[in-house]
Amino acid sequence: MTMVDLAGHLSRHPEEKIRWKHIWEFLEEYRWEQAEKQAELLLDEPPATGDARWDVLLGALAEHLAAKLDLAPPDWSRTRTLATPWFPSTLPSKRMEALVWAPAAFRKHGVYLSARDLDAA
Repeated sequence: MTMVDLAGHLSRHPEEKIRWKHIWEFLEEYRWEQAEKQAELLLDEPPATGDARWDVLLGALAEHLAAKLDLAPPDWSRTRTLATPWFPSTLPSKRMEALVWAPAAFRKHGVYLSARDLDAA
């Protein structure tokens, strides 16, 4: 699954619970790919999902994964930022965890979720 494919799934399923399942499915498939293929999955700019927060999350995710490969972020991801920080979880304990453990790429884009949330798949 590419980032473009993931955006398509997110745009077709506005329910947050289903969207997170698609994010985790993408991450699980991504983990099984060779490093060269992983980089290719991030290159093309995904279309809008219908929610700016999720569009920015895709940019943050692409930058985060590119950094793990020691690559520059895809050009399309650089402009995707939020003016107001977004905490996907409304639970106070998860928000505090996100403040402490949010990966740098996510902080930069204004999305606060714990790195542990990315390992939930």
